[in-house]
This record gives sequence, structure tokens and C-alpha cells, in this order.
Amino acid sequence: MGADIAQFERQLGSFRRTAVLVPLIDGGLWTADRGRVRWICAFSDEAALARFAVVRGDGAREWAYQRILGARLLDVAVPALGVPGGVALDVGSDDGTVFPPVAGIVPDSAVVSA
Repeated sequence: MGADIAQFERQLGSFRRTAVLVPLIDGGLWTADRGRVRWICAFSDEAALARFAVVRGDGAREWAYQRILGARLLDVAVPALGVPGGVALDVGSDDGTVFPPVAGIVPDSAVVSA
């Protein structure tokens, strides 16, 4: 279990330092509500976004997106949602990762208590 935590911490650090692609919809970041959490959907690169679009049946559609640093998503965009939120990276892929609204991932003001 300790190895899993260390691996996630490395993934989180890498995500915070990396610019990812966030699709835009109606002038804002694309989000999806799941349970009681609003997830900002982000993709590691254009290929990951394209694979997701094809799986959704939207492969022919042109996807507008913005490159945003992972740290900015977690530290600024998630708290700005105004509801419990996190980031879902490469949704629908085998390499997908979620960064939930918990301490150590998002600012204290955006943490969801149990």
C-alpha cells in the first residue's frame, strides 16, 4: 500500500508540473458531474482527447481546448467551481487518473470533509 501512495504522489507531482488539455464548452472548462463531485475533464495530449472523442461518438467534431498547468487546475479552477470538485485526467482510458477534492491535492478551502 505504501508503494501505491508513493506512486500516486509521483503522479500528482508530475500532473502539477504538466500542461494538460481541457476541452472548452460554452466558453468554460468542460466538466462532468459524478455523484456529488464535479470533475474537470483533462487530457494528457491531443491523442488522448481524440481517443476519448471517438469512444464518445464525437470523433468527427472539432474540439476546442485550452492548455492549462495541472497545478492551476487544482489550485485555482477546482476552488472556483463553487461545488466539490476535482480533476479527471484521461477519462475513459486505461491510464486515467482522478485527483479528488481531498487534503494534499486541492487547497484546504476546496477539500470535502467526510
